[in-house]
Amino acid sequence: MALSGALVASGALEARSRRGPAGPPGAGTANPSALVATEIAFNRRVREKGQWNAFREYADEAAVLFVPQPVLAQGWLSGRKEPAALLQWSPTEVWMSCDGTLGFTTGGWTRSDGTHGVFTTVWKERAKKREYRWVLDMGEARAKPVEEPEFLRAQVTDCPAPQPWNQAPRDKREDEIKVTAEGPPTQGSSDDGTLKWRYVQSPEGRTVLTMTVLKNGETKQLVFEAGAQSREIQP
Repeated sequence: MALSGALVASGALEARSRRGPAGPPGAGTANPSALVATEIAFNRRVREKGQWNAFREYADEAAVLFVPQPVLAQGWLSGRKEPAALLQWSPTEVWMSCDGTLGFTTGGWTRSDGTHGVFTTVWKERAKKREYRWVLDMGEARAKPVEEPEFLRAQVTDCPAPQPWNQAPRDKREDEIKVTAEGPPTQGSSDDGTLKWRYVQSPEGRTVLTMTVLKNGETKQLVFEAGAQSREIQP
C-alpha cells in the first residue's frame, strides 16, 4: 500500500490505556496503527490475489457494498470476475473508538486505468481476535487525485465514564440479526458508544454517511458523500 507520502505523526498512533480498576473491559485500548496495518495488508492482498478476492477476505459477514444500491458484500463478491484495472489506495485519516472495537479510514484511491477518487471505509473488530474487517466501503471518482498529507492524521474518541450498560458483554444475537435481516445494515456502533456510523441513500444511489464521534467532551458528526457507485465498481 502506498503510504510513503502519509507518514504517521510521531506518537499519534501509539496504543492508549486509560483504564482504571473500575473501568469497563476494553476501555482505553484503542490502537489506530492496527487499522493502518490492516489497510497495508489488505492493499497487498489485492495485488497478490485480485481485487474481489481481497475485498471478500477482509469483509465482515454483514459488510455493505454499494452497486449502486446497498448489498451484502459477501454474496455479491462471491465468484465475481476480477476487473482488468488494478485498484490501490492510501488512507490520509484514521479514527478509532476508545475501546478499539470500531474505526474508520478515509483517503484517496487510484486505478491502473488512470482514474482516481476518494473513499471511506468503516472497520469493525472481530470479537476476541484483535483483528479488523470492513463493514462499509464507499467512495467516488474525482477529477483530481486526493493530495496526500505529509503525516497521516490519527484520532481516538474520548473514553466515556464507566456505565452499567456498556460493561455487559456483547450479545451475539445482535450480529445474527444484522446478517439474517432483510437487506444490509444501515448503522452500527462501537461497544462503548463513542463512535457510530449511519448512512442514508437516495433513490438515485447518492449515499450520505455520517460518523458520530465523542471528542473533547462533545458529540461531533463527520459527513461523507458518494455518488451512485463504490470506488471498486468500474463503469
